[in-house]
Amino acid sequence: MMSLSYNEARSVLSGRQREVHVTDATTARLADVFMHVAKRLRGRWMHQLAPLGLTPGQGRALAVIARGGDGIRMADLAAKLDIVPRSATSVVDGLEEQGLVLRRPDPGDRRSMLVTFTEAGRLLVSRIEDAKRGAAEEMFGTLPAAERDQLLAVLLRLDACGKHPGSI
Repeated sequence: MMSLSYNEARSVLSGRQREVHVTDATTARLADVFMHVAKRLRGRWMHQLAPLGLTPGQGRALAVIARGGDGIRMADLAAKLDIVPRSATSVVDGLEEQGLVLRRPDPGDRRSMLVTFTEAGRLLVSRIEDAKRGAAEEMFGTLPAAERDQLLAVLLRLDACGKHPGSI
């Protein structure tokens, strides 16, 4: 076993402290920049959705409903949007008031309601997808394809970490 002198030990420890400090500073900076970029992307998406008379939450809900095929249960919609059921009800209320969705009883479970599109809602979904692509292109279009692929891979890993109990 090798022993270190007092000064060598101090040098090693001080290097570790600098390393930890740099890592902490980098992590904090990463969080700040990530939040700023997310806020800018949300702002661009809101700008794209505004002419359609939708909030980003309503746009997301319509996209989830579109993937639901013949309808989606309210509880499933809330889970996919990662919001509480009461918030999902508020989102659907707004969409229903605009004539974009309908609620109907779930034939498989009389206690549940399915949310389905009206014809107007179905037509609006493609415009929402165009708005989302437009906002994403404004934000990420300047990055080379390889960097977009890398960013996507990292974000998917981070997203997967947050889906397990006890994780971020």
